[in-house]
Amino acid sequence: MKAFMVTNNKAHSLELSTKKLEKESSTDCKIKVEYSCVNYKDALALTGKGKILRKFPLVPGIDAAGTIIESYCSSFKEGDKILVNGSGFGETRNGGFSQELFSPEDLMIPLPKNMTTKQAMLLGTAGFTAALAIYQMELNGQTPEKGPILVSGASGGVGGLACLLLKEKQYEVHALTGTKEKILYLESLGVDQVLLNDELNLGERALESARYAGVIDNLGGSFLSKVLAHVDLFGNVACIGLAESPTLNASVMPFILRGVNLLGVSSANTPMDLRRKIWAQLGSFDLDKILSKLNYEVCDWSNLLEKAEELLDRKVQGRLLFKLAD
Repeated sequence: MKAFMVTNNKAHSLELSTKKLEKESSTDCKIKVEYSCVNYKDALALTGKGKILRKFPLVPGIDAAGTIIESYCSSFKEGDKILVNGSGFGETRNGGFSQELFSPEDLMIPLPKNMTTKQAMLLGTAGFTAALAIYQMELNGQTPEKGPILVSGASGGVGGLACLLLKEKQYEVHALTGTKEKILYLESLGVDQVLLNDELNLGERALESARYAGVIDNLGGSFLSKVLAHVDLFGNVACIGLAESPTLNASVMPFILRGVNLLGVSSANTPMDLRRKIWAQLGSFDLDKILSKLNYEVCDWSNLLEKAEELLDRKVQGRLLFKLAD
């Protein structure tokens, strides 16, 4: 068995380990991991550039998908396909960058019938977060008929999947990116309009023209504070990232005069019943169609760390898949 293990807190040390992992509980099920994926949080953990891991030694990787090879619970049996997503994996307990993973019953999600383990990890936390944002917006009355949705940071994993899921649900989608090199990729996703950050001209007033029925935002900071002024009556803004800044200095005018809803999307803390519901909804999409448009790279044991560095340097477009099977 192989696993990437971070062994030291003060002086970051990542090693490729072949040591047998131990159960954290006698009732943990044993999973043969087929695929994982590299999210931004995983890249920080692998490189030591962020305080993601809460104890040491620990295997990073907040997502994994595979097959149960030893079951010690009533809800899952040997041979079942499952996935794990967030819920402390790769942070407080050993995560997905290992050929074997131990998980308690209440943290496993049945793999939807129409979803493969590869598709599950092409989605991963990025796809889950995008789907959760749309779910929360629609709980607050968002519909395609109300007008276009702006997606910022659209060329990233979360942004790209948000665009694809919104289009599949018949929304008009405007994709925002910071670089001209990403325009052709975003057009290939089937969005209705691609915009560059410096072309958006959001203005400085507390209320501006109502351009959008809703926003899915990966940037935060001044972008979020300004785009709120352009959201139409009772529109929804889903806040899912802070690529620009974690600081928000905004007027209350959009909230009290247009009834705009600012929604916080916390994928890491989603209750398990809702987490399973969102994954079941993802399984109802035509994933062959959706994911065929998604840019992704596949890495393995030999280049995982190199690709994690590239992800942090914003050189990865779309998703980064980690194939664990030999």
